[in-house]
Amino acid sequence: MAILKIAKMGDPALRTRAQEVEDPTLPQVHALIRDMVETMVDAGGAGLAAPQVHVPLRIVIFRQPAEDETEDETEDESEDESEDEAADGTTDDSEAEEDAAEDKRGPLTILINPVVEPQGDDMIAGWEGCLSVPGMQGIVPRYARVRYSGLGPDGGKIEREAQGHHARVVQHECDHLDGILYPQRMADLRLLGFTDELERHPLEFAPEDEEQRDAGDGAAETADAADVAEAGDGAGAPNSEGGGASGA
Repeated sequence: MAILKIAKMGDPALRTRAQEVEDPTLPQVHALIRDMVETMVDAGGAGLAAPQVHVPLRIVIFRQPAEDETEDETEDESEDESEDEAADGTTDDSEAEEDAAEDKRGPLTILINPVVEPQGDDMIAGWEGCLSVPGMQGIVPRYARVRYSGLGPDGGKIEREAQGHHARVVQHECDHLDGILYPQRMADLRLLGFTDELERHPLEFAPEDEEQRDAGDGAAETADAADVAEAGDGAGAPNSEGGGASGA
């Protein structure tokens, strides 16, 4: 395994649509996934997409928030049988993954060629950060509930419904596959800031934003940047890719 270089906002690798993976079972695909997991853990993130490590393939990995209610519609039984090879949609096979599991973000999901479909029009605003946008976080509106599907590394089908922070993480990570970073989803760029500044000057929501506060990921009337991971990279509460605030 290897720790890969993470692309930062402005890098062309983050601006183009990634390509479908023709065969998820290929050894080189599994090697890439192992490297992505090690890179995510090393960076302290909760999620990562292949384009973030300069590989233009439609692969995302993320920690499925354990506290969120999720309906698993369809998953091949092999997902529970291949823990040692990361050849399924959820696994804790490597020592690095086990260390990451200790952060209580839930099991690891590996999703190849994902498709995300909103379930309804309800949107919720919440904090997101990203390993590709280091040192910053912002408040991003996302669909409150989604259905997502794709393949695991064993080629088995994965299909689930997610809501709350889980739904936010999925949307954040999959946006990377289409060349979209979370600031492009923001409705108000005044709600974007450097983490250290937000720690010194907590952001207060205006009254009209009250109904959008709770995104399950760190959004609150007064934002405490220290509590927001990078999502996406973390797309999870304070990062999505980056672990936290949702996103990666």
